[in-house]
Amino acid sequence: QVHLVESGGGSAQAGGSLRVSCAAPGHEYSKFCMGWFRNPPGKKREGVAALVGGSGNTYYADSAKGRFTISRDIAKNTLYLQLNNLKPEDTAVYYCAAGGWGATCLSGNYNYWGQGTQVTVSS
Repeated sequence: QVHLVESGGGSAQAGGSLRVSCAAPGHEYSKFCMGWFRNPPGKKREGVAALVGGSGNTYYADSAKGRFTISRDIAKNTLYLQLNNLKPEDTAVYYCAAGGWGATCLSGNYNYWGQGTQVTVSS
């Protein structure tokens, strides 16, 4: 069992930056994917960035490429998402996920989900 606890997020102006973190004690980094997903208001959940277990290869949604960076600190059992050059359309509840699988780890096939953290970007 992996209990995910997210932190960070908050409010920023367009062009600003935020970082969200996800504590994931017990996650098996060598075997499973970890990722960040988001639920924009009135829209369905979408994958933002993911990190493949073992290799550490990363995958990003087109909307995140060049602006967001996913990373992990295995010693701290923590996953991060750095959000730069934020846009109002990035406003969403961001969810951490662990214990995932799939070719790019962005399909949403995960066993564990965090409670979500709100990111609000104003223009």
